[in-house]
Amino acid sequence: MIYPTRRAIYLLLLGAPLALALGLVRPELWLVAPGWIAVILACLLLDTIAGASPRRLALDTRFPHQVGVGDPFDLSVTAGGVAVPRRAELALALDDRLAAGGRLAGTLRAVETGDGRPQTLAQTLSLAATRRGQALVEALWIRWAGPLGLVWKQRRFAVDRPISVVPSLRAVTEEGSRLFQRNSWFGLRQQRFRGEGTEFEALAEYQPGMDRRAIDWNATARHVKLLAKEYRVERDNRVVLAIDGGRTMAEPVGGMPRVDRAVSAALLLAYVGLKLNDRISLFSFAAKPHTLTPAYMHTQDFPALQRAASLIDYAHVESNFTLALTTLSAQLNRRSLIILFTEFTDATSADLMIRAAGRLVQKHRLLFVVIKDEEVEGEEKRRPESGADVTRSNVAAAMLRDRQLVIARLQRLGADVIEVPADAMGASAVDAYLGIKRAGSL
Repeated sequence: MIYPTRRAIYLLLLGAPLALALGLVRPELWLVAPGWIAVILACLLLDTIAGASPRRLALDTRFPHQVGVGDPFDLSVTAGGVAVPRRAELALALDDRLAAGGRLAGTLRAVETGDGRPQTLAQTLSLAATRRGQALVEALWIRWAGPLGLVWKQRRFAVDRPISVVPSLRAVTEEGSRLFQRNSWFGLRQQRFRGEGTEFEALAEYQPGMDRRAIDWNATARHVKLLAKEYRVERDNRVVLAIDGGRTMAEPVGGMPRVDRAVSAALLLAYVGLKLNDRISLFSFAAKPHTLTPAYMHTQDFPALQRAASLIDYAHVESNFTLALTTLSAQLNRRSLIILFTEFTDATSADLMIRAAGRLVQKHRLLFVVIKDEEVEGEEKRRPESGADVTRSNVAAAMLRDRQLVIARLQRLGADVIEVPADAMGASAVDAYLGIKRAGSL
């Protein structure tokens, strides 16, 4: 496609008042107007013929077929041919998951060869997916101006290639390695399985750093030296990672929906749990229960948990905690650790959740993981400068009070609740999980 630039249009419009002025002053010079138009048209024709031709342009786009939600990736565009311009504009039509509004623009710059002539145009765009699903890269447009700057030469390339946006494994690979290095003393080697837990293993001579409460005073008196009890670390525990996919979890925080952050944190927990030989299940719900996977206990089963997590969809409906937690309790035939990723805003809407949690905590260990609402906390702490600021601050303070009231009610029932920053959700949840295992309170 070839069409005029703004410069060509302005030059044509500039000829109209000049021709009118000459026609009023010297009527015999009326031929200047058609002559001006003819010159501009000739320049347009010359600009169209000269330079690179869009038909001879070849395009090569490279991007991964699968990315994790929130993980940055590169989309490389290379255009080449017999003759290419030194600079071109680039436009992409793609899914809203990859760019706001489904449009992305950039600039292609020439890559010089040894003889100084440009042979290819190249550009690398950095993108990040904001939601899971199939993100289609539809088409790409490249245009450049002719040597005189009077015409645009443009060509459309159909790409029509999807990118599968799946739960991010970056936290699993990075945070998992770091956490295991930091907690390498706990549950990684067979010879280190003694020390923490509930099942008695053996008596050992007390060493500095051991828990003083583990000292067996009767055995110490018999042997005339300090002896401490060692316990066997609990293994083969049932851990259920429950993810709320309702309306409040579909809202973004830090550029990513809460449910995606919960999925990434749950996968990190699943990876750590499988390493510690626990039985890991994934459960999701919104208005009704959606997914309950079998209990996996081997690291080679982790891809199955990843596939199940990628199917957790976004839902703009209220979560039915009564139905979901009752259904989950009926499926569990032994005491389990249930780690629930959810969000609550006020005591009224969370009342049904609290009642359902009260019934569930009678038989199982329940841990709630919620993201800190830093935006509301910032509004509450910000110094007001107007009447509207005072109103926002009061509303934020009321919301935070309701939130703390819900947390207090859950804790009185016997459930554990942790509020974590959005970026540290996975690491904080793993720390809480390891703390429960070290305490042997499951």
